[in-house]
Amino acid sequence: MTTIHDDNVYRRTLTSGTISVTRHKGEVSLESLFDIAERRNPKRAFLFVSKVLGRHIPVSPAVMRSVFRQLSEQFPTGIPGPVLFIGMAETAVGLGAGVFDELRTRCPDPVFLTSTRHPVEGELLCEFKEAHSHATDHLLYLPHDPEMRRRVREARTVVLIDDEATTGNTFINLLAALRHDGGLTALERVITVTLTDWSRDALAEGCPLPVHNLSLVSGDWCWEPFPDAPVPVMPQVNVTASGSVNISGKQTWGRLGMVAAAADLGLNVTACAGEKILVLGTSEFVWEPFLLAERLEALGADVKYSSTTRSPIATGFAIQSALAFTDNYGLGIPNFVYNVVHQAFDRILLCTETPAESVDPSLLAGLNNVAGTVEIITYE
Repeated sequence: MTTIHDDNVYRRTLTSGTISVTRHKGEVSLESLFDIAERRNPKRAFLFVSKVLGRHIPVSPAVMRSVFRQLSEQFPTGIPGPVLFIGMAETAVGLGAGVFDELRTRCPDPVFLTSTRHPVEGELLCEFKEAHSHATDHLLYLPHDPEMRRRVREARTVVLIDDEATTGNTFINLLAALRHDGGLTALERVITVTLTDWSRDALAEGCPLPVHNLSLVSGDWCWEPFPDAPVPVMPQVNVTASGSVNISGKQTWGRLGMVAAAADLGLNVTACAGEKILVLGTSEFVWEPFLLAERLEALGADVKYSSTTRSPIATGFAIQSALAFTDNYGLGIPNFVYNVVHQAFDRILLCTETPAESVDPSLLAGLNNVAGTVEIITYE
């Protein structure tokens, strides 16, 4: 059961306990931003499921772009460059790229990187941990491009972007890795960007550099576990490794650096006005698929955007439906599509950075049950 008091308190009772969230700052309705789901993860029982992110709940590209702009409007002026933006894999790769896209013309020497759990050919900048996650290990690569590499190495401002901050520990771990292992000794300012921030300024309290936190809402949370709740069994998804399937050489969207969107995926794809289309990104490959979805929406189609994920979440609460299948990277791990197979679409465009034959037939079969046409969009 969920109860809202003056739209400042959100409470949800799950099978394993009760989560309460209290808003202190921000004007956006809590119910419009997120719902709560149950993780299949013994390290943390609950998950904030964003209604505006385009990952676990399909959402209009226009809504996502509006969120990018709302966050960018809070950005401070006069920050020292180069400015290094970092999006957190896998959930906030698209959010990070979207915020960067809104700000790249307003910052000196900007560059965008995403962390990854899919190793590629290149030089590692650093590694860090996300302890509560279903997949704990993150890798950050230096760009191949000399100018982007310079901007990373000489960065004076770093912008850390995630969908939400619950404790702030992941940001703390990443910043420590950047400064000590990555050798980014010129850093003098930190900006965090999240949709929701429940970390109670944890990074600012433990950071030797000035920290500026941006979010749509912020506050704190309280988890009250039931003492006799069963411990969930998590599928084996904690893998950071190269799979047996080759990833596209077009690494233009952040894993090896980005200064501007390529916007070159599915250039031959068009749409009819009113056509109901779902565009699905896969894993960390979400920014170029989003730009495709945004273009089709501009043509008048009724477009929703979402993504596959390795995050194991129980059905119920924020998750109305789930489809499980095997990943397209050749890792042999479970992947999921949430809140799609109980809906209906005219067409689904499944976008991958791996060859079309890498897609699990069971994923295609599940999508074909809810759409007249399913197409795989790749760079091939």
